[in-house]
Order: sequence, then C-alpha cells, then structure tokens
Amino acid sequence: MTITQLQYVLAVAEHKNFTLAAEKSYVTQPTLSMQVQKLEDELDVLIFDRSKKPISITEVGKKIVAQAKNIVAEAERIKDIVDQDKGFIGGDYTLGIIPTVMPTLLPMFLGTFIKKYPKVNLIIKEQPTDTMIRNILDGHLDAGIAATPLEIEFIKERPLYYEPFVGYVPNNHRLTSETQLTTAHLDVNDILLLQDGHCFRDGVINLCKASKNMEDEPFKIESGSFETLISLSDEGMGMTLLPYLNTLHLEKSKQQFLKPFESPSPAREISLIYHKSELKIQITEAIREVISSIVRGAIAFQDVKIISPLAKK
Repeated sequence: MTITQLQYVLAVAEHKNFTLAAEKSYVTQPTLSMQVQKLEDELDVLIFDRSKKPISITEVGKKIVAQAKNIVAEAERIKDIVDQDKGFIGGDYTLGIIPTVMPTLLPMFLGTFIKKYPKVNLIIKEQPTDTMIRNILDGHLDAGIAATPLEIEFIKERPLYYEPFVGYVPNNHRLTSETQLTTAHLDVNDILLLQDGHCFRDGVINLCKASKNMEDEPFKIESGSFETLISLSDEGMGMTLLPYLNTLHLEKSKQQFLKPFESPSPAREISLIYHKSELKIQITEAIREVISSIVRGAIAFQDVKIISPLAKK
C-alpha cells in the first residue's frame, strides 16, 4: 500500500470516473486503474463497483476512502513540518473568497502579498460559502475568506476585520432627510437585496428582523451584484445596504446618498477559515497578517455590532 495508491483512490471516489480521475491526477488512465486494482488485490476487497455508471463506492470502500483522507492529510503534514522548520513559505496554496468580498478585498492585498511572498503560488477561487466549506473539507481549498461566525466543527475561524453596513438612500426616499440610520429605520419591504445564496443578504434580513420591520414575504427585486442594486435604487426602486469597502470607490455623485449607522454600527465579521488540521499554516498566517495590516487602515470604525450571516429561518 502506497500514498500514491491512496491518492488515486481518493481521486476516483471524488470523480466517479477512472478517466477523469487520471486526468486530474496527471497520470494515464491505465496507470491509475492498475494502481487501484493492485490496492484492491492487496486488501482482497472491492473498493469500487465498476458495474455501475457512474461507478459507485462499496460499503467497505467508503470506510477505506474515509481513512485514506486521513492518511494522505497526515502524509502532507510531514512536508509542512519540514517547511516550517526551515522557515520556508512557498508552494501551491488555493484560497476561496466569497463573491461579496472578492472585488473589494483582492485588489487591496494581492499585489502586496505576491511581492512579500514570491515563492507562494496563490490560486484564487470565487465561491459561495457552502461550496467553500465543502471544498475545505475535501481538501480542494487550503483556506477561504468568508463572513462568520459559521460554527462548523472542522473549521477554524480567524477574524480579519469587521466591515460596517452602510445605507445607500436615493433622493425622495422616506429616509432621505436622515443623517444617520438605525435598525429601527429599516423595512425589508423597501430594501433591495442580493440574490438568495449570498451571506450578505442573510445578514441584511437578520438585521431587518432585529428591527421588527420584517414581513413573511420580503420585497422581490433581487440582484447578484451591488452595482445593480445601486442602479435600481437610483431609479427609485428602494434603498439598499452596502458593505463599507464597497463604498470607497463609488462615484462622487453617488457618495452623497451614503448614510452611516449610529454607533454601534451593524457590521459583518470577515474571517480566514481553514481546516482544523492546519495544513500549510505558515502560508495561512502570512495571508492573515498581510490582509489584517492593510484593511485595518482602510476601516477606521471601532464600535460595531456583528450581524451573523446565519439566517434564522
């Protein structure tokens, strides 16, 4: 039994197809199939039922796959130990970022990180939180940046910054004359929301629930981007709420419609999340340090109240 054989088994278990598993493992299909077969012969069991399409995992195969994940992860930890002992920060590192954070945060830190850690091959993927969590569990992501708290057993959360909510209130809206907002001002029936699946949307809905101005059926105009919400708001369709970093580069003509909240301002907690096994922790810590140092200067707010992204049904 070899680590390589176990890696091939994990690839087949994930893709349910020997040809695709071979492609993802950068080997030929006959080589991968032969190694999986050798492992099955050695153990005298069938890990995969090849009579079905897509192939399925046998009952004993499920137990083997679960153990193989642990063994492969621990094998990778050996290289981690050596890298840490040498003070080496480099190699491939895959980072997921949620869509409502990616456009504002990535340009702020990426250039600085690349210059400071040129030996890290940073691979960035934009993913919703649910997908990110699955990929961290399966080992396809080394870490993610998401709104927290998530309170998931196998996930560690390291807060990076706290981003206040800011109101975008167009002319002739009922709140136009207000210089600051409170949660009591909010009515979900005239707030433009992101589409379902965005954690920022869930945070806004939770904020409206806290204001008790929440009906069973919220306002139905939804969008996948803050830019569209701002445009709809400009057309008199309602107000919207934005994360603070999204307001920094608005046109001057639109900044006049921004309204902060009274202290403590509602805010979202943005954290670096990763598996509790802490593989590649030296790179994780390097990313955390760079982001925290840069964003700390951009967000001067101190008195905030964290709104959970976990929607209470």
